[in-house]
Amino acid sequence: MSTTIKTQVCIIGAGPSGLLLAQLLANSGIDTVVLDRKDRAYIEGRIRAGVLEQGTVTALEEAGAAERLHREGLTHDGFELAFDGIRHRIDIAALTGKTVTVYGQTEVTKDLFDKRYAEGQVFYFNVEDVKPTNLKSDQPAVHFTKDGENIVVECDYVAGCDGFHGVSRRAIPADVLKTYERIYPFGWLGILVEKPPVSHELIYANHERGFALASMRSDTRSRYYIQCGVNDDLANWSDDRFWEEFALRLGPDAAANLQTGPSFEKSIAPLRSFVAEPMRYGNLFLAGDAAHIVPPTGAKGLNLAASDIRILSRALVEHYKNNNDHYMDTYSATALARVWKGERFSWQLSALMHQFPDHSPFERKMQRAEFDYIMGSEAASRSIAENYVGLPLE
Repeated sequence: MSTTIKTQVCIIGAGPSGLLLAQLLANSGIDTVVLDRKDRAYIEGRIRAGVLEQGTVTALEEAGAAERLHREGLTHDGFELAFDGIRHRIDIAALTGKTVTVYGQTEVTKDLFDKRYAEGQVFYFNVEDVKPTNLKSDQPAVHFTKDGENIVVECDYVAGCDGFHGVSRRAIPADVLKTYERIYPFGWLGILVEKPPVSHELIYANHERGFALASMRSDTRSRYYIQCGVNDDLANWSDDRFWEEFALRLGPDAAANLQTGPSFEKSIAPLRSFVAEPMRYGNLFLAGDAAHIVPPTGAKGLNLAASDIRILSRALVEHYKNNNDHYMDTYSATALARVWKGERFSWQLSALMHQFPDHSPFERKMQRAEFDYIMGSEAASRSIAENYVGLPLE
């Protein structure tokens, strides 16, 4: 049995990128179908980013999905860098006139799901064998199976928002696609704990034993990380061992305010930098993790995805409403220009704040010299702040 569905844009991936795109297009009367290989509960349960640039907040406002964010999100005017216990605050509000908002990706996803369900979005979850076809024609299609049924979505355009391991990027021929990658020789061990955060702002710390990050999801829920071996086993990291290591790396002044407790989520994430070019092939557009990955240092992942969606939604709206294809034609170049700047910042901050196993004493001294320069230079601090709050969309 086979079923054919017609829509204007088929969105592969029901994470925050796909949901945001569907909502922004719906606001302009553009029809979409959204499919994902997982279900809503799984997608909402993924623990990811928590720091939103103003541009991402604006996108959620434009989507009509920012009411709870403004009620529960935490506005931050700055953050701290620490090196062997010495702390330097980057006053992003004073240096840039902008702020960031702490609000978990899980909450963003829930808000967008609620909005799309309320407006009657067509979803297909738990799909298998997804295959985009005819991408170079004016009649692309996406084939998949759902509960044993073969379904074909005929559309004008396909949006690949299905993440690094999705099928969309692999639909671009190997002789067209170019990829750039850096695998980091460590991971991040992260925990969630129902305790107030150690500081009201984030602290990124470099210690001789490795990196640590003090973050939060709310005034009562903290998200903490430490650098660990890329092949470390979670079984080797009891809560007690984590707290001891985290406090040591954070430094005595900050750790004096640390409230410990049992973690209710614990995971190890590898770090990589990755970019795929181009982000458009025929009538397929890549967005978010399908096209690029950044280390979590500096919180660029979700924000770069949101900027992709803002650029792509404008392109599609201009096409359908004004018969203007300029933004479609320039989508890949426009998005990649911002992506590479985000990659540079994440790479720069990762290089500054982590311990690399192959670093010599000289390179360790260079890290400290860079930190001291940032501490003593308003221009250097402003550069960090400008990148942290998010560069202009174009």
